[in-house]
Amino acid sequence: MSPSDIPTPAEATQAAGEPLPDALAEPVVAAEREEAELLEAVPVTATVDPAAELAAVRDRWLRTEADLQNYRRRAQRDIEEARRGAEERALVEQIEVLDDLDRALGAAREGGAAMAWVAGVELVAQRLRDGLARAGVVAVNPAGEPFDPRLHEALIELPAPEGTAAGIVLHVERTGYRRGDRMLRPARVAVAAEAAAGR
Repeated sequence: MSPSDIPTPAEATQAAGEPLPDALAEPVVAAEREEAELLEAVPVTATVDPAAELAAVRDRWLRTEADLQNYRRRAQRDIEEARRGAEERALVEQIEVLDDLDRALGAAREGGAAMAWVAGVELVAQRLRDGLARAGVVAVNPAGEPFDPRLHEALIELPAPEGTAAGIVLHVERTGYRRGDRMLRPARVAVAAEAAAGR
């Protein structure tokens, strides 16, 4: 006989047809009540079609995968845009340094500075131009071209010289720069004005 075959005192008393003593009856009644409450708490579920459940799970998985791929593409695009923006800001700073060197060279030539000094500053300016060219930066000097507000910034309108159509760039006040199809800095220009009525 195994230990599990040995009845408990409560089971032996019940088998004999005798009522359980109060000390034993209360825990048994409480245990039966807990078991009934647990069975009532378990929800009765309708039978689920496994094929429909599988299709629903697969659909949720595909949607989640698509959302993840879209997130990765957006994140990659944002990273590329941030990198390009940082590069372009650094290039614009180099362009502004080049402008300063060009102004310094102009003032040095007018002021009769030593040729060795002028040659040294020219060498630094040329190295900056070469670095910008290696980065794909191109100067935009639109003199004689039609004014384009996407590429140029009009500072002033001047009377059009004889034989020049209105809207043509007469001269460039500040050189513009672009990199690929993106403008880093628009050219500042003077534009030929429309002829006055009666001229």
